[in-house]
Amino acid sequence: MVKTLFIMLLAVTAGTVGDLLLAKGMKEMGDLSAMNLRGIGSAALQALTTPKLVIGTAMLAIFFFLWLAVLSWEDLSVALPMQALNYVLVAFLAQYFLGETVTPLRWAGTLLVCVGVMMITRSSGG
Repeated sequence: MVKTLFIMLLAVTAGTVGDLLLAKGMKEMGDLSAMNLRGIGSAALQALTTPKLVIGTAMLAIFFFLWLAVLSWEDLSVALPMQALNYVLVAFLAQYFLGETVTPLRWAGTLLVCVGVMMITRSSGG
């Protein structure tokens, strides 16, 4: 279980950093929904050379391969809830790095996620 927790913490951290970089990079590029097809094509080419988007994608790839490793030895019913720790990190980091407002209700939900992950982790008996 210690191995699973350690690798999942690495995976969740990589995934969270990747998500934050993608969000920041896309906010800087602008709203794609307001673009025509030509604008979206241009934005797609720009995305391929935007460092935040490239590094964010690489971090999500790291998450993916760590996740595959965990699935090779851990029960899905234990491993998948650990991914929910991503919500905790996102709430903290989005507030500080993206300037998002995290309401008390959202913090309460995040706390419930933590409690649920702890309960599932303890129930595995490993």
